[in-house]
Amino acid sequence: MAEAKKFLVNGEWRMGKGDSFESVNPADGSVVDRVYSATVQDVDDAVQGAARAVEDPSWRNMPAHQRAALLNRYADLIDRDRDLLCELQTQDNGKTLVEGYQHINGAIQKFRYCAAVCETLESTIMPPRGEYFVYKTYEPVGVVAAMTAFNSPILHEAGKIAPALAAGNAVVLKSSEFTPLIGLEYGRLALEAGVPPGIVNVVTGGAEVGAALVNHKQVNMIAFTGGTKTGRIIGHAAAEKIVPCILELGGKSPNIVFEDANIEHAIAGVIYGIFSNAGQSCIAGSRIMVQASIYDEFVGKLVAATKKLKVGSPRDASTAVAPVASFQQRDIVERFIEMGKKDPLATLLCGGERPAGEELDKGAYVAPTLFEVRDHRCSLAQEEIFGPVGVILKFENEEDLVRVANDTVFGLSLGVWTENYRKAMRTVRAIKAGTVWVNTHKIGQPSVPMGGFKESGIGRENGIDGILEYLQIKNTYWSLSEKAIQWPPKE
Repeated sequence: MAEAKKFLVNGEWRMGKGDSFESVNPADGSVVDRVYSATVQDVDDAVQGAARAVEDPSWRNMPAHQRAALLNRYADLIDRDRDLLCELQTQDNGKTLVEGYQHINGAIQKFRYCAAVCETLESTIMPPRGEYFVYKTYEPVGVVAAMTAFNSPILHEAGKIAPALAAGNAVVLKSSEFTPLIGLEYGRLALEAGVPPGIVNVVTGGAEVGAALVNHKQVNMIAFTGGTKTGRIIGHAAAEKIVPCILELGGKSPNIVFEDANIEHAIAGVIYGIFSNAGQSCIAGSRIMVQASIYDEFVGKLVAATKKLKVGSPRDASTAVAPVASFQQRDIVERFIEMGKKDPLATLLCGGERPAGEELDKGAYVAPTLFEVRDHRCSLAQEEIFGPVGVILKFENEEDLVRVANDTVFGLSLGVWTENYRKAMRTVRAIKAGTVWVNTHKIGQPSVPMGGFKESGIGRENGIDGILEYLQIKNTYWSLSEKAIQWPPKE
């Protein structure tokens, strides 16, 4: 195998003094590549270089239309290299190529949307209350520490880099150590697009690298996508430093099927909501809540549909459920499954085992799994599993539904299936969630803010609101009076 891949610090590719680590293909266990790991010193170099670069007049004073053109060039390069990026993501985390190309289109849209907002974002003049005028402007926060999860690196990393650059910041990106390859490619494309050296840095490695980054005294903002446990640690670091942070964290989202729902549509939406991307989605509809009057019929059809899902290679266009992102993640998911099998309040309905076969035996595959749960407070129904495992709960009426749906620490998303718009509206208003889908699931677009309630996170990504997270507000008062300030008061 060729020399390990280097990481990007201040426009230069370096191997650092850390050890190298492997990127492993979860579909067959093969080593995709080796990557040099950054050290604490490398992180310090990256942050200090970013701090200098973000204050350089050529970047800080760049007109908005020029910054927008740069972001559009970045998008063009992602489009040009879409085959390479999809291939690397599939090798890195096992995502199907079909979904990978969808995410490429999403990443391109993120950059183009941020370019449009960059060029059109307007300041505000406020009505004065004296002889002056006052207006609001925006300035970059400075150096952004961006950290992403392993499940969808093409989208997650575009979702950090694009708004940060549109706002005029510098970025130090650390991808998950399980999926380091896309971040390195985004670093390469940044330089090719003409982003000044030091504005986009990419450091690689594990928890030590992440800790050095979020705790660095010259980091002015933290943007993190990942699990709630790590998010709590990062939030504490941000509080200690008194810097803003965006935390896009976990979920245990309800996907609710009322008795008047279109059953065929709801079945399709429920299996897509939990089993697409092998269940590795923060917005997965992992708590499937079905009204009692249709429970037996619906669950029977859902189990039958789940058993028909094809588990297989991410390169096969007919594959529904590919491997989870790593063998370590498979172990985590399997521990939850074993816990569920032993729980007297849960019944395994289908799945629950490793798929067998010549090709499947080599990879980190988990069969699509459904449990019936008789108490929503059990661990299986409360903890985020982050794999192809859904739990089914029965509810009697709307009051019962709302009580159970809200009895969780999470509040990221919600799915509702009903033909009654009044019922849908009541449910949407009553359940705490940042994103809601009615008679559909897992739709998103770059102009719509996304984020969670409760322990699902703070801040918003996407939309104008998402870009404003990366900016600071400055208010400026200009006197129009010909008189001096009257101070001290006269007797």
